[in-house]
Amino acid sequence: MRVSKLSSLEIVRSADRKGTAIGAFNVILLEHAEAIIAGAESASLPVILQISQNAVKYHGALEPISLATLACAAAASVPTSVHLDHAEDTELIRRALDLGYDSIMYDGSKLDFAENIKSSKEMAGLAHSYGATIEVELGEIGGKDGVHAPGIRTNPADAKSFVDETGVDLLAVAVGSSHAMTKRDAQLDFDLIAQIHSVVSVPLVLHGSSGVSDPDLQSAVRAGMRKINIATHLNHVFTNAVRTVLTNDSTLVDPRKYIGTARTEVGSEITRLLQLLNLE
Repeated sequence: MRVSKLSSLEIVRSADRKGTAIGAFNVILLEHAEAIIAGAESASLPVILQISQNAVKYHGALEPISLATLACAAAASVPTSVHLDHAEDTELIRRALDLGYDSIMYDGSKLDFAENIKSSKEMAGLAHSYGATIEVELGEIGGKDGVHAPGIRTNPADAKSFVDETGVDLLAVAVGSSHAMTKRDAQLDFDLIAQIHSVVSVPLVLHGSSGVSDPDLQSAVRAGMRKINIATHLNHVFTNAVRTVLTNDSTLVDPRKYIGTARTEVGSEITRLLQLLNLE
């Protein structure tokens, strides 16, 4: 049973109608889920909580972090979706849907175009059989090696045919950002975003948004981005808060004292980011 008052797709489509975007933030620890929801409630805006395949691997199993996050989402006072992020393991996707995720991201971006279409169409059928939203990626957004080369950015015509053939709900595109960037100096191609937005029938997703400055995030939304994924930036906020507390008190041993501070700081940043993406 889904936990959100609205599905992930309904949340994003609502933003699309207003010309704004939804923030999607990654959960690593339980405190991340609590902070994200607290920040969204403070902003009175919907939010998407994301658990990646890598986070599942870190915890050693899908259920512990997922059940905790689903419980947090069920108690939220704002529409809150729980989304499986960057999943390549199709069995993990099926288990997440069985557990109650209302949204999944199947990552077939490493496959060639034809194989990505075939596998994404299969995953779309699976997700839709659960009443869940499916997001896919076209173009290589890249990892920890900086912004990808322009030659592998998403082609608008390919994006249109991909969506038309697969029946997916959300499309992540490569337009100049890169995952795990520690500096906010990515150079987005706003013209390309606008071109893709004009020909694709589903909302667009920006991955690697931690590397994008505040003004450029708003420009990306104005150009057509509707779901903005942010993880590394929040890890900076969390870690810096912990580091400051421990540096100021070397006798501290209770993790609630420093992790609690980090949770509060992340919640405040979530509020700020959601308002930013709402073009306030």
